[in-house]
Amino acid sequence: MATIQQAQEAKQRPLIAVVDYGIGNLHSAQKGFSHVGADTRLTNDCALIRDACGVVLPGVGAFGPAMRALRARGLDEVVVERIEAGVPFFGICVGMQMLFAGSEEEPQVRGLNVFSQMVRLLPTSLKLPQIQWNKLNIHRDHRMLADLGDEPWLYFVHSYAPEPSEDVIATCDYGGAVTAAVARGNVWAAQFHPEKSSVCGLRILSNFVAFASHKLPSEL
Repeated sequence: MATIQQAQEAKQRPLIAVVDYGIGNLHSAQKGFSHVGADTRLTNDCALIRDACGVVLPGVGAFGPAMRALRARGLDEVVVERIEAGVPFFGICVGMQMLFAGSEEEPQVRGLNVFSQMVRLLPTSLKLPQIQWNKLNIHRDHRMLADLGDEPWLYFVHSYAPEPSEDVIATCDYGGAVTAAVARGNVWAAQFHPEKSSVCGLRILSNFVAFASHKLPSEL
């Protein structure tokens, strides 16, 4: 039975909604955010997503099936609604790719078009997918990437990545510069898996929880 103190602590934890559209290992993202102190719910309940102070769209697998699953459950509309409302939002891996206009992986399937660029196949001269730890090259300061140290290494599993744009805050080197993280306003997105990236990944998840809690950058 929970103590009064435990109940009070639960109320103080920010509610993070991890969008459950039925594809990929969504539980790993849920566990990662719970590990850094958030009240994390894996959910397809639009009302709960609207109540959350932060929304996460994770993803593993292919762009087309992921987008179709999101739309089949009517979750694409609430995702865009929350983004347009200014709610802190984090797209991870395929969840990042879905925020773009579309993908070469399945060109006939529309993305959410939060970012207007396309997602492109990595050079076929390389081993695909990229499955490895890779070092981030940080292009500009951003609270997503705060306190990662001098050489942050993150875990990548992907064959596609978004085109370059002014929203890119970090790249990795895989046969050239590859988009690794983008951010604009309340929207963060990462091609890597922070929930599988040890200390640096947990730091990024903590940074998002702090952002969703409306904490100042100095409090990160």
